[in-house]
Amino acid sequence: MLSGGIFSTLLGVRAELEDLPTIISGSLGTSYYAGFLLGSWYTLRALAQVGHIRAYAALAALTSSAVIVAGLTDQPIVWIAMRLITGFCFAGIYVVAESWLHGLATNTFRGRLLAVYSGLVVGLYGIGQLLVFSFDARSITGFAISAVVMSLAVIPVAMSEQATTPQAEKVSPMSMKELARTVPTGMGTMVLVGLAHGGMLGLAAIYATREGLSIGRVGVFLAAIQIGGMVMSWPISAASDQIDRRVIGVVACLGTMGSAALLFSQPVTSWSTMAIVLVMGGFSAPLYAVAGSYTNDWISEEHLNAVASKLVTLYGFGAMIGPIIAALFMDALGTDGFVWSIIVLHGAIVLFLVYRIRAWHAPLMEKPWTEVSVPARAFFIPATIVSVGIRRRRNDD
Repeated sequence: MLSGGIFSTLLGVRAELEDLPTIISGSLGTSYYAGFLLGSWYTLRALAQVGHIRAYAALAALTSSAVIVAGLTDQPIVWIAMRLITGFCFAGIYVVAESWLHGLATNTFRGRLLAVYSGLVVGLYGIGQLLVFSFDARSITGFAISAVVMSLAVIPVAMSEQATTPQAEKVSPMSMKELARTVPTGMGTMVLVGLAHGGMLGLAAIYATREGLSIGRVGVFLAAIQIGGMVMSWPISAASDQIDRRVIGVVACLGTMGSAALLFSQPVTSWSTMAIVLVMGGFSAPLYAVAGSYTNDWISEEHLNAVASKLVTLYGFGAMIGPIIAALFMDALGTDGFVWSIIVLHGAIVLFLVYRIRAWHAPLMEKPWTEVSVPARAFFIPATIVSVGIRRRRNDD
């Protein structure tokens, strides 16, 4: 994730330094998530053929090569191709990790386990973005360091004597149609989360650069989004283990939208903006874990690996379209369009979750107040307000 944070930010800044049209810059994010779709599909087959560790090592090696090639040229078509390859590889790495984790988890602590995983993913990715201030985006140096870090990531996985991977022969297929019939809420939410994250993360570097931030401050801006996600992944995901995950998703989206709206009143160059962005990312980033946890709550053990692949595919599909939507907002409204895209796309998640809560009612919290965790208590009041509001609207209808 350190490698990915360095590479994606360097390439975004370099694309902006070359004065590429917004739609071309947005295509870098789109190509990444197009690779996501291909990688999530292929990796499930690779796991059955060569196993988790060998698949991971091959994907990491291919990523290192793509990062170096991108740094050696200034041709946008090559950058788009290399971003597609890195998207393919990162999707595969996520499928390896998430199928492994879901095989270990139970519904009682699934959210917290994924919170640790998600916190590491977004936090270290953010730290990688923060390191960008040390590099010249037009130089090969930063790209080379990113490739070196990715190569080093193979060592702990390939050399561990204690790593016990899930058995590949236990993988049972599950179609998208079956998943939609079993968990429509999880499937729809994951697509919308991909849209929201793809738009926010795919255009953040362009937004910050056009607002006049230096390369170092762009790295801080992007890192704030990710580090916020690392800080808040645990409390939000832990609360979702004990409160209806759908309601927690609504609360997190409302927090993201409210934080984003504050950006209209602050200059991007101020440190207060960085604090706002940190909170915004903190509310938004855990939505992936919440959607994934909710989906796997309803999935039998033999389908966990297949569903891990499907969830990455759904997220990638949404995230592939997200940067294009955000780019259209920016073309129409200027840099403010980036903020509006965050508000609108997270609002779409709220509307969908409210619809699903009304369609299928469940207890807000099954345990008594004295037995729930501190994070669950912290989210209980806003979750109750949201739940009561939805229930009243249903009764009025």
